Amino acid sequence: MDTTKSRSSFLIFILGTLTALGPFSIDMYLPGFPAIAKDLGVRDTEVGLSLSSYFVGIAAGQILYGPLLDRFGRKRPLYIGLAVYILASIGCMLSHSLNSLVILRFVQAVGSCAATVAAVAMVRDIFPVKDNARVFALLMLVVGASPMLAPTIGGYVSAGIGWHYIFAILGGMGILTLIASIWWLPSSYRPDLTLSLKPLPILKNFWLVLREPQFFTYAFTGAIAFAGLFVYVSGSSHVLMQVYHLTDKQFGWIFAFLSVGLIGANQLNNVALRFYTSQQVVPMALLVQSLSGLALLVLALNGWLSLPVLIVLLFIYLSGIGFTNPNAAALSLAPFERNAGSASAMMGALQMGCGALASLVVSLFHSTSAVPMTATMCASGILALVILLIGRRQIAGPVLAGQASGVLH
Repeated sequence: MDTTKSRSSFLIFILGTLTALGPFSIDMYLPGFPAIAKDLGVRDTEVGLSLSSYFVGIAAGQILYGPLLDRFGRKRPLYIGLAVYILASIGCMLSHSLNSLVILRFVQAVGSCAATVAAVAMVRDIFPVKDNARVFALLMLVVGASPMLAPTIGGYVSAGIGWHYIFAILGGMGILTLIASIWWLPSSYRPDLTLSLKPLPILKNFWLVLREPQFFTYAFTGAIAFAGLFVYVSGSSHVLMQVYHLTDKQFGWIFAFLSVGLIGANQLNNVALRFYTSQQVVPMALLVQSLSGLALLVLALNGWLSLPVLIVLLFIYLSGIGFTNPNAAALSLAPFERNAGSASAMMGALQMGCGALASLVVSLFHSTSAVPMTATMCASGILALVILLIGRRQIAGPVLAGQASGVLH
């Protein structure tokens, strides 16, 4: 599809806001955990259950929207998903119990997932294949702003006018995104009404994907390694605000700083790929992640983990994930042509499912130390490295490699 440069930039911005809606929904309310816990009469670690339910909702949505977007086109499922997201955000704002917040966060996640999946599909529809990698990289810059801006904004909103208004802002973002999608996004795909939505054909496609050794190895490696990020997101507010006694504003600034490690490594990955292949980068990045996670755990167990050391080691750990994630994703999808959509959905579901499970583990611990978070992060890196080393033995023939910089989640 031919577009002018300015038109392309505007479309990329809209698609970027669609993909950023989910990360904003995760990061913005983290500084409000203590206030939410106080208002709802629960521990702040229990508020983490609402984050776990959000991750579960994203995992379910990955599977749900793939077939719907192919059968009914991109825009109708997108509109419905955004409407669900807006209504759920209003419900979260009005929540007066932890149970209602947990349930509504799940619904909110299912709604936001439509935006992410549709945005990725529309990049493939609208732009020439040769430009996809460049477009995905630009989208990552928009998405990368969310963990730097969202917690800082959330910290000031929570401290100034209350945590309820964080969800009012998210609902407003959903409304603006819906209006922009209706008015300015083109109809990029003709619905395929012959596509079956019956469970058996869909499950058969997923099974064919899982049987591919390269997918199985790198998708599970990437998902378990990426779970360390979910553990950090779920546990950092408790550790930094309760254990190290930071204010919600201070937490927002430190969270933003640490996000630079993840986003910076993701961008530096393009430079690394000039000298190394994706299959060489993954084990090196996992080793960095595992060693920094092990250092975090050992120092936490012995009471030697000062705040500056914690920040430095978290920065290194997140940087390792920044290299692991795009390369593992590219290697997971590389063997597929016809089933690329199913493979992408399955990979996303595995990633979010592992993240939800890991964050749930952290939420169930009522500890006054950083040990539960650091132990789970350490286990994530080491287990991913073990799976990689074992799984690579099952891959017959040369490893197929994709263009890692062009993969987006």
